[in-house]
Amino acid sequence: MEEEVMGVGAGVEVEEEMGGVGGSRLAWLDLVVIAGYIIVVLAVGVWSSRRSQKGSLSGYFLASRNMSWIPVGGSLFASNIGSGHFIGLAGAGAASGVVAHGYEQAAIYGLLVLGWVFVPVYMSAGVYTMPEYLGMRFGGERIRVFLSAISLALYIFTKIAADLYAGALFIQLTLNSNSQEGLYLIAIALVVVAGIFTITGGLTTVVYTDLMQTVLMVTGSLVLAVMSIHAVGGYNSLVEGYQYATATKRAVGKDGQVCGEPPPDYMNLLRSGEHGYPWPSMTFGMAILQIWYWCTDQVIVQRTLASRSITHGKAGTVLAAYLKYLPLFIMVFPGMAARILFPDRVACADPEECRAICGSPSGCTNSAYIELVLNILPSGLRGLMLAVMMAALMSSLTSVFNSTSTIFTIDIWRLIRHRVLLVLQGVQWWCWGRWRRNRAGTPRDEMKEATEIEMVVVGRVAVLVLVVISVLWIPVIQNSGNAQLFDYMNTIVSTMCAPIMSTFVMAVSIPRVNEKGAFWGLTSGIGLGVIRFCTEFAYTIPPCGSDEPDLRPYLVKRLVGDVHYMYFSIIVFTITVTVAVCVSLTSERIPEHKLYRLTFWSRRDPRVRTPHHPTVCPRSDKKVSDSGDPSPTMTLEEPCNDEEVGCWQRVTRRVFGKPTTPDSQPHLTQEEEARNAAEFLNEPPFWREVVNVNAVICITLSTFVYGFYA
Repeated sequence: MEEEVMGVGAGVEVEEEMGGVGGSRLAWLDLVVIAGYIIVVLAVGVWSSRRSQKGSLSGYFLASRNMSWIPVGGSLFASNIGSGHFIGLAGAGAASGVVAHGYEQAAIYGLLVLGWVFVPVYMSAGVYTMPEYLGMRFGGERIRVFLSAISLALYIFTKIAADLYAGALFIQLTLNSNSQEGLYLIAIALVVVAGIFTITGGLTTVVYTDLMQTVLMVTGSLVLAVMSIHAVGGYNSLVEGYQYATATKRAVGKDGQVCGEPPPDYMNLLRSGEHGYPWPSMTFGMAILQIWYWCTDQVIVQRTLASRSITHGKAGTVLAAYLKYLPLFIMVFPGMAARILFPDRVACADPEECRAICGSPSGCTNSAYIELVLNILPSGLRGLMLAVMMAALMSSLTSVFNSTSTIFTIDIWRLIRHRVLLVLQGVQWWCWGRWRRNRAGTPRDEMKEATEIEMVVVGRVAVLVLVVISVLWIPVIQNSGNAQLFDYMNTIVSTMCAPIMSTFVMAVSIPRVNEKGAFWGLTSGIGLGVIRFCTEFAYTIPPCGSDEPDLRPYLVKRLVGDVHYMYFSIIVFTITVTVAVCVSLTSERIPEHKLYRLTFWSRRDPRVRTPHHPTVCPRSDKKVSDSGDPSPTMTLEEPCNDEEVGCWQRVTRRVFGKPTTPDSQPHLTQEEEARNAAEFLNEPPFWREVVNVNAVICITLSTFVYGFYA
């Protein structure tokens, strides 16, 4: 079926007039701008790397807990807004209208919950990672290891792979290439550049480069937003023209419905369930998703834990909340404008046409932002926007890499280190006939504990494995049944986020929930999520207008296809909480003295907490933090000053930094440590009120936006 509509096709004409370098769509001025961006980022990275104390865990993973609110807020925003957001959110705007901004609008509430509820508990507990907090709260190791494995899997399937795909797709189309080999080579090159920043400088380098790239992202994307809305004739023309922006050639689905029709409620944030975003799911299900992402995700929380005080942590979340108003104007509206300007490309609705245009038979809305950059921007600005996309990708990847290193090092390597060393000793004996220890194994207490420098190096090496798996996952994203990258990410996240979010909420707010209840609630919820995840990608939905048969069994259609992923998260949340509470009420209560400063109600308790079990690596005494504040810190056993240092250790110290000397800072008794941890939450009255007032302003503005676009 074909229809003649207002389809400009102007973008194609402009594209053909452009002269690029080496067959690409970039002029020499664009290349100069990109080169300038790379030089500036490298300079900031080198400068911040020299400032960081990368030889200690606190210095490498938490930037010595010395970040002010501006870098914290900028890094929160940059860590969230990756290239997947520019591609995915603009694509969702092109496909469905403003409803996709509901995710960004709800994030404002999630950020404020992070600053006022969760961060005070995490800071008073003195943790590095989210699995570590659950280990301290419930005791045992199984929840901690289980959550660590889930977190690493989510980083692979969503954060790393999706951002790599989006960034590589953008650069591939810019270079006017459609080869799969080129897509992979670009993805690998992007990983290498991002890895350099993470490996050399730790969280300090990541935060400062994030701040610089936030300024670049906001500036460049605002320029493109103004030009794209102006190109369609202004805001009123955008609103009126979107409903008519359809492709010239459109297929007809098996149900007789014409493919590629814009939804009639494209300017509404809250909708009925007819077009993929039912309002109950965007209200209740969204709350689950936002609390999971902003309050329990390692990538996000790690930035606030690097704050020099609780006031700076709260102020950072408020700054990020203000910045979250921008995606509607710099991503969603430009995506809608792209559909109006280039309907035959962005809104293609025939599987064969879409395959020829962008390589995906499901649709080409993911190319909306790319079409704007390549076709309406002049030389120089085109290079600036390519630099913006690179900045978004770099900031997101470096954040994920650093957080992945933290989780693997603190929560997994500590537990498997002794077994790995025994295996390596066995390999050494097999290859060289040397066996330094008894073949039966070495007791844990006789084997030297991990040094800080070893922990830092291990975390960096672990990232390489995750990166390889992420690159291999790119074809799954490219060939998924849904052409919208934004929906792909949220579909996966919604299957896993509800049990994780509910476990953290119960840990912070319900002291009666114990380890047994939390574990069985978490595993039951994750089990349901894994079943849906596997079913979702095993039985893909044929594209609209395709001749391919729908091979999904009837049960899969009813229980998976007809249940929105947000509704599914609500169901899993309810099941997880029910199982956890019931099991906890029928088992032993956790003694109160083991919960001091581990729940919201006891966050200011100055009494000494009795740990559930002795820790494997941390020292029994604590120190004043690197910034001079009495914030909770953790250190590991290090070699003595008079210990002989080998050649390999000298090389690693030169590259990765020298370990912190144990006696360089005053040790604290357990009573002093507990008192300082409670006092760390005290705030200056004036700045506390300033931050609180700004939080109220954020909530008020967000409520107004919901009402305006309801």
